[in-house]
Amino acid sequence: MPESTIMKNFLTFVFLPMGILFALNAHGHESQPGRLDLRQIAEDRYEVIWRAPIYYGRPHPARLELPQDWQDMAEPTERRLPDSQVFRRIVAVGDGGVEGSVLRFQRLESTITDVFVRLNRLDGTVMTAVARPSKPYVQLRGERSLATMAADYIGLGFHHILQGIDHLLFVMGLLLIVKSRAILVKTVTAFTVAHSITLAIATLGYARVPIPPLNAAVALSILFLGPEIVRSWRGETSLTIRFPWVVAFCFGLLHGFGFASGLTTTGMPKSELLPALLFFNLGVEMGQLAFVFTALALVRSFKILDVRWPRWAELAPGYAVGSFGAYWTIQRLAIMLAA
Repeated sequence: MPESTIMKNFLTFVFLPMGILFALNAHGHESQPGRLDLRQIAEDRYEVIWRAPIYYGRPHPARLELPQDWQDMAEPTERRLPDSQVFRRIVAVGDGGVEGSVLRFQRLESTITDVFVRLNRLDGTVMTAVARPSKPYVQLRGERSLATMAADYIGLGFHHILQGIDHLLFVMGLLLIVKSRAILVKTVTAFTVAHSITLAIATLGYARVPIPPLNAAVALSILFLGPEIVRSWRGETSLTIRFPWVVAFCFGLLHGFGFASGLTTTGMPKSELLPALLFFNLGVEMGQLAFVFTALALVRSFKILDVRWPRWAELAPGYAVGSFGAYWTIQRLAIMLAA
């Protein structure tokens, strides 16, 4: 069985159910991290702002749990924004200060959300940390080591792309078009270079794209690949089929702004800007390569086992990519116009 046919069937039986699940629940890119800001306003008092991202169209299930000896000094407030819920409190932490205190996020382990925590002290020092579903708490302490910071941002980038089903579906669409290993390397490299450029531009503040039209444009890029996959299956040709790395580069510039949203929303301190950009991008690349290598390994396994598929399974991938792209494009345009 031709390797291209095996790749198509891989999408049908492995990726197609994932796409249906996310398409039915997704309202844009759903891998935005949460954010907790603690700002010292007096010797023993802090302003606590917990920004919980909207989770698949609903309030986020995670709840912030502060240490028991922290006392509210004002009535807590809550505000609903289009992309998050914002909870604000003023607390007294006592004579012991915040050093060593543990902040927990109840029910974070049942989600796929990371939470970026930032502590700003009156003396100008900043502490940052990341809570994850696998470790739903942070301990407040001095500045992080470079190794800890690298692990946090690499993990953030890795999780961001693996939770971004739209980005992965675009990569899968490219895999279905390429005809050889050499072209695959060119295509993946072009996509990597392109999104690294716009990720850096957006993170450094030189350009910014509003999230609603960006999400719609990302969906449109997936819709674009659907007919190209069908043409490739029929043995036809086009600019995309002959030079997929050109399309990967052009749309990669667009996807880079999407990756940037996962980093810029963390509110990272300026002192961490460059290392955060480097390590986050490294995490994105690691996640992307893990996805590509997993897909190719499964394709190789199907080929060795000489798996036979029904005829309809060979036709489904191109139409599936186009259908999901069309669905997300319409959905996100509706969200953008309703805002």
